[in-house]
Amino acid sequence: MNAVILAVLVMVGLSLARVSVVFALVAGALVGGLFSGLSLTDTLGAFNDGVGGGAKVALAYATLGAFAVALSRSGLPDLLAARLIGLLNGESTPRRQTAIKYGLLGSVTLVAISSQNLIPVHIAFIPILIPPLLVAMNRLRLDRRAVACALTFGLTAPYMLLPVGFGSIFLNDILLANINEAGQSLGLDVTRGMVPMAMAIPVGGMFLGLLTALFVSYRKPRDYATREIKSSNVPHHTPMHTPSKSGLIMAGVAIIAALGIQLYSGSMILGGLVGFAILSLGGLFKWNEADDLFTSGMRMMALIGFIMISAAGFASVMKATGDIQTLVDASFHFIGDNKPLAALVMLMVGLFITLGIGSSFSTIPIIAAIYVPLALQFGFSPLATVALIGTAAALGDAGSPASDSTLGPTAGLNVDQQHDHIWDSVVPTFIHYNIPLIVFGWVAAMTL
Repeated sequence: MNAVILAVLVMVGLSLARVSVVFALVAGALVGGLFSGLSLTDTLGAFNDGVGGGAKVALAYATLGAFAVALSRSGLPDLLAARLIGLLNGESTPRRQTAIKYGLLGSVTLVAISSQNLIPVHIAFIPILIPPLLVAMNRLRLDRRAVACALTFGLTAPYMLLPVGFGSIFLNDILLANINEAGQSLGLDVTRGMVPMAMAIPVGGMFLGLLTALFVSYRKPRDYATREIKSSNVPHHTPMHTPSKSGLIMAGVAIIAALGIQLYSGSMILGGLVGFAILSLGGLFKWNEADDLFTSGMRMMALIGFIMISAAGFASVMKATGDIQTLVDASFHFIGDNKPLAALVMLMVGLFITLGIGSSFSTIPIIAAIYVPLALQFGFSPLATVALIGTAAALGDAGSPASDSTLGPTAGLNVDQQHDHIWDSVVPTFIHYNIPLIVFGWVAAMTL
């Protein structure tokens, strides 16, 4: 068996058995490294080398978590929740509740989409917006798996299709650049306008998966116990802060400043720190509370940070084994000149790689150099080549235990300990997004 496949199977199997994702990633890396012939020392060395690559992302999420907890003191998230609860306190007819339910799901999806382009804060908005809405979700008997699917769609589909914000990084700086670099000596030249066109069909499959999740799979009511959020992993969130005009103004200034600094410097860490400092100077919390609030926010995002660090180590070990290239070579050894089967194998190999790494952004540099010559050899057009590589990289981002696209929704929906990361975030998003991506990615490769 290939070491990469074995490592991913161990990691996913342990995660499905409700073992800590951090432990599952470390165990999978050790099994994969040792199975490939690396010594224990070399395996641990590769893992430790990769850990440094995840530290920057982990610190960024921790800083944004602190900013989120501080921002909750303004009462802005509670104001949004109060407005929704006020709607529920009105005439409670089934038709009205259904309208509010789908209005909430639509709003969450739009906010998640905006977090990738209009206001590029990625998952930082989730711990700010979602916890205050849980009371309203409980009253609506809304299945949180539907909310997880809505959030994950908004976190992944935009960067696959829209070349702005994070999408500009994924489509232009990574996907386009790596394809053209790999295809330069082979006469392949892909333009910027071709990339969104190639990815439109796979994203259409994701949209179909979203509709299925919201209107079929998780349409039925689901009951949750009403628990106070202050007993969860957001210890400083007390129910319903009363928003003041000055507090809301300072919150707006802090958000704009944090976003401006992030866009100017390219650093989420600096943006979060500036936002936190402005809220402190604005008097939203006492100066002697700053250290406690900052620690609480970092604690809220600590699990995501440790998982991202472990995932970077896992990816480093997989590269060190050399079995990624072996996996690709072995996959195409028995295909012959079967073009439809070649497209399917490319997508499935991409799925396995991204499931382990947890990042489609990190997968493209690994597979582009291998896939471009293969795609041209099998006669795929430039558009089909882009669709194959882009979809193969995106596969597994939604549905990976180590992906921020699933970790983010869990961080917001599980603040009262009633939303399991694997069975309520990972499995639903894997089913509703990865399966359509395989089908529609294959269709795009064969028709473009």
